[in-house]
Amino acid sequence: MTDAPAWFRRAIETRPDRHTAVVDGVDVHYRAWGSPDSPGVVLLHGGGANSAWWDHIGPFLSHEYRVIAPDLTGHGDSAWKPAYPRPQWAFEVAGCAAADGMELPMYVGHSMGGWISVLLGVERPQVMRGIVVIDSPMMEDEPPEEEPMRRRPEVKKVYPTLPDAVARFRTVPSQPVVLPYIAEHVATESLKQVEGGWTWKFDTAVFGDRTWHRNLLPELTVPMALLRCENGMCTPAMGRRMSELVPGDVPVIELPEAGHHAMMDQPLALAAAIRALLAVFPPAAVTS
Repeated sequence: MTDAPAWFRRAIETRPDRHTAVVDGVDVHYRAWGSPDSPGVVLLHGGGANSAWWDHIGPFLSHEYRVIAPDLTGHGDSAWKPAYPRPQWAFEVAGCAAADGMELPMYVGHSMGGWISVLLGVERPQVMRGIVVIDSPMMEDEPPEEEPMRRRPEVKKVYPTLPDAVARFRTVPSQPVVLPYIAEHVATESLKQVEGGWTWKFDTAVFGDRTWHRNLLPELTVPMALLRCENGMCTPAMGRRMSELVPGDVPVIELPEAGHHAMMDQPLALAAAIRALLAVFPPAAVTS
């Protein structure tokens, strides 16, 4: 890996365990770091991404927490299905946490993963301690990656060699800064070999037409924090409006110089912010 700094090499060398949970008869793959006896954290990727986007973030949390990063169905190494309703995605990631033995984990969701965390928090607040949302523009009709991804052809391109495919990796939405060693790792982990070469792991059907319900935020009863990327999709006004809609106090923290995909351009700042929030988040509510 060309010119990767020492911290990144150490993180990637902390290889996650790989597991598969069967949820409602469907295989859901997830990565795992840290001791199973530690408090739980669930990292949720955005649309078209996969659990490998957390490979250099999870190790920074794993000294104090049990960390899992599922592949949503239709993404990464999880199963593909005829349809991908978001409530089912929420229940599948909760199923991964339960299969891993987690009790009341924190959910940390990026972009579309933030929506899924909020949906789970509304539908099943009893399964979580709280939510950290990373640059999810929840006042828009859909996550930012969805509209351009839907315009892609249904048949994904097959590249003749792995280096050819890796060279074509782009974030959606695009951003001016993507650290090349992170892009190389994530791209490599996001490809699979097929007849004739290599192609991306996600199912194009995950980008179907859907409506996001803005009334989820007022219904949220678990604690939430928002990490807003300075150069991302969640504007300051949007962050303020989101915090007003959620009952209780919602800290809104800006990640300086970060694009929408903060794990790609400001990974250490992102890891530090998540660690700080995990340390000060209120304890899980006791339910009878």
